Amino acid sequence: MAKSNADRSAKAAAKRKERGEEEIRLHCLPGTRQALAELMAWSGIEEQGEAITLMIHHLHALGRERAVLFLTPPRHKYEVSQSVALEFNRKSMLMVQQDPGDEFVAPGQ
Repeated sequence: MAKSNADRSAKAAAKRKERGEEEIRLHCLPGTRQALAELMAWSGIEEQGEAITLMIHHLHALGRERAVLFLTPPRHKYEVSQSVALEFNRKSMLMVQQDPGDEFVAPGQ
C-alpha cells in the first residue's frame, strides 16, 4: 500500500529534525529579488535556497577580514551645497533677529 501524504510529511519532518535542519525565511524588496534572480541565472541555479546556501558558504570561506567587506552596508554621504548652506544661514539669522530668544543677563547686573 502506498504511503499517504501525512506519512510522507511526517517522515520528511523527522528527517529534517534528525539532521538539525532549520528554515530561514527571507523577506526582500524587488531590487534584492532581482539581484538574486540575476545571480541564479548567471550560475544556472534554479532553486533560491541552493543559491543562498552557496553564497553563505562561499562568503564564509573568505574568512572574517575579507567577508566583512561584503557585509558592510553602504553608507550614503550627504554633502550640503554652498548655496543651501548660505540659504540656511540667512534664514537662521532672520529667525534670530525676529525672535532673539532668552537674553543672557550676567549675575549682579
